Amino acid sequence: MASSCRRPEHSAPPDVFYNEEEAKKYSQNSRMIEIQTQMSERAVELLSLPEGQPCFLLDVGCGSGLSGDYLSEEGHYWVGVDISTAMLDVALDREVEGDLVLGDMGHGMPFRPGTFDGCVSISALQWLCNADKRTHSPPKRLYTFFSTLYSCLSRGSRAVFQLYPENSEQLELITTQAMKAGFSGGMVVDYPNSAKAKKFFLCLFAGVAGVLPKGLGSETSDKAVPNQVQYSGQRCRFRNMKGKSLKKGRDWILEKKERRRRQGREVRADTKYTGRKRRPHF
Repeated sequence: MASSCRRPEHSAPPDVFYNEEEAKKYSQNSRMIEIQTQMSERAVELLSLPEGQPCFLLDVGCGSGLSGDYLSEEGHYWVGVDISTAMLDVALDREVEGDLVLGDMGHGMPFRPGTFDGCVSISALQWLCNADKRTHSPPKRLYTFFSTLYSCLSRGSRAVFQLYPENSEQLELITTQAMKAGFSGGMVVDYPNSAKAKKFFLCLFAGVAGVLPKGLGSETSDKAVPNQVQYSGQRCRFRNMKGKSLKKGRDWILEKKERRRRQGREVRADTKYTGRKRRPHF
């Protein structure tokens, strides 16, 4: 979950980043289409929809309709919401089967209570963690989104968000606001031991608490690497480090070393001196 300067949400706001050129490039990239389809397939699997029964689904951050294509292939009806006019224009040109709505998810979902049987979102939710304007407050925008989403979902339905989190604090921010809005659930991690295949899915239950599905690759995962993260209401340990840098602390160093071990790299053994600052010698 390391930060990267190449992350699109660090380049510009979504409605600016996904301009006409980027929208066409995104929708014509065969690798991107394959990834979107795979993530959509997994998200729908985590929704646990009734077999053989068409459902009415909400696709948040639908973009050019790549995930919607999979929903249609599975026989479901859907409505897509996206902030990028250029992406929705491409979706219209592609003649997707779902209905399209232009909107900022940080302003909330403009639908009647109990409208949808479920919700999916592929690589969109982390955009709400950025403050692109002075008036933007990520916690407030996330809460507005989740509270209105909770309202427009039918009781007992699920919402599944595939995420590319930047760090553990971002995951906690998202999960905390979802729980404040009334959801239960938690994080499902597929292939937790793989640096490339590892995927995060926030699986939320509306109205009725459910059992979190198991993450893929659990049969080969290390016991020290959980593939299910149930929300517990406890703050992340990093939050307790008030006034201290998150980097270079003992917890940060131990986590980084453990991550490198899982990647097969050589790492020095942990000792009681790990993370301690060296005293200068005069």
